[in-house]
Amino acid sequence: MTDSPEGTPAAENPAPHAVSRRRLFGAVGAGAVLAGAGAVIGRVTADQNSGTDHADVVAFRGEHQAGITTPAQDRMHFVAFDVTTKSRDELITLLQTWTAMAERMTAGQEATEDGATGDGPYAPPSDTGEALDLAPSQLTLTIGFGPSLFDDRFGLADKKPAALLDLPHFRADNLDPNRSGGDIAIQACANDPQVAVHAIRNLARVAFGTASVKWSQLGFGRTSSTSTTQATPRNLFGFKDGTANIKAEDPDALAQHVWVDPADDQAWMAGGSFLVARRIRMLIEQWDRAVLKEQEAVIGRSKRSGAPLGGKDEFDELDLDSKMGHDFVIPEDSHVRLASAEELGGIQILRRGYNFTDGSDGFGHLDAGLFFVAYCRNPVEQFVPMQQNLSRHDALNEYIQHVGSAVFACPGGLADGKDWSSQLFT
Repeated sequence: MTDSPEGTPAAENPAPHAVSRRRLFGAVGAGAVLAGAGAVIGRVTADQNSGTDHADVVAFRGEHQAGITTPAQDRMHFVAFDVTTKSRDELITLLQTWTAMAERMTAGQEATEDGATGDGPYAPPSDTGEALDLAPSQLTLTIGFGPSLFDDRFGLADKKPAALLDLPHFRADNLDPNRSGGDIAIQACANDPQVAVHAIRNLARVAFGTASVKWSQLGFGRTSSTSTTQATPRNLFGFKDGTANIKAEDPDALAQHVWVDPADDQAWMAGGSFLVARRIRMLIEQWDRAVLKEQEAVIGRSKRSGAPLGGKDEFDELDLDSKMGHDFVIPEDSHVRLASAEELGGIQILRRGYNFTDGSDGFGHLDAGLFFVAYCRNPVEQFVPMQQNLSRHDALNEYIQHVGSAVFACPGGLADGKDWSSQLFT
């Protein structure tokens, strides 16, 4: 947990180039995906006669992937897949099929044309149907590729970015391997949880036989603002945590800290970013027994206003030098100090995390916390030193536990006629 749009609502939508359900799936048997699906991928936008609220659509194609600087939606469904096929062609076909489906669903359409009911009464529907009649809800789908994909299975070893490395073990990590890593990640964000779940459900369904879900996470109540148009939200500890986040309206900061430059390493990553995901369990019951003064000292902010200690307004700059007697007003081990760019030599990342609650554990304690998601230009140079500083000194470590971890390379956005396989395999 650290303190710190791409995609914009489509103003107008040209007539869609329909992707036929039968062309995508007519030759698909159980556990297979259709070869050559990329041949039918085109620009898919909301049907002007469908009643879709165009202002509620986030453009799928562009210079950068949507879902990174896009003003953070309220809900998230994140999934990590392991590729189970050994066939390069099958993986390419899956990525092509996913692209076509993702473009349709972000436009408020069914995953395939008339997929919920149009295949007839004696065939499994090619769209699960739970998003019928629902608005697009600013759905974004963001894809990333994990370090494990760049082994010798698919001839991608020479495409691996130098910065795409499994994160090191940090002090006090208690990682569950079943909640960590993965070959491919897809982040679905939307303002309607059913829309996000529908998208992931349908992508996972067609992956059968080619890729399988390794782990997934539902999130609610964004914990950071990625746009100046958004108020700073609160995490489950009741604090504003993300006031100093990079904003979509600051292109210079994005270019410096978020977007991969063509000269950085791999050309296919130009305009992309690296995604770091950390599942952080909050020890809710322990925190709830801490007095307010301790809570504010641990975070380094006022609980009600969000202002840094010693300040009056949430957006006051951190005063890391002021003391009260022999002690710093913002304690040396406070979260906000240790995560600040001032403390880290200018390091910044773009935060895009969500709260989660997953019932209770076997001891009657709430299994809840923060699903931390961040984007950065180079995780080795940005996230790793930040987390090392936090893991060694942060007073918040008494109240949290990192239980899941992953890093993915998210390529730049798609031009017309391109798909999610194009960047890796051409």
